[in-house]
Amino acid sequence: VQLQASGGGLVEPGGSLRLSCVASGNIFSINEMRWYRQAPGKQREMVAIITNGGMTVYADSVKGRFTISRDNARNSVYLQMGGLNPEDTAVYYCNVDGKTYPKYWDFDSWGQGTLVTVSS
Repeated sequence: VQLQASGGGLVEPGGSLRLSCVASGNIFSINEMRWYRQAPGKQREMVAIITNGGMTVYADSVKGRFTISRDNARNSVYLQMGGLNPEDTAVYYCNVDGKTYPKYWDFDSWGQGTLVTVSS
């Protein structure tokens, strides 16, 4: 299963961006869809999770500013980011797990990352 992330770029403090990630391949089902980020010199951290039932979890640092959503028909997950500040500068990665067909093997795939830079 391959993931393709997009939507990163340069944005001024206070601005907004929407990240997208689409999964492709022999996908039978998708469980959780997640966004992580890794800032320069720091460890990768979880940003947001959405379950197949639509439950969401956010890192404290992004609560109230970021919204994760998914489109099951398109095997896609999105991250709407608002109120961006320089501390949000990072490479953002999508991560998806589920099962493939025809043998219902588990998969856990990562996207290639998309860079978000918040700067004036």
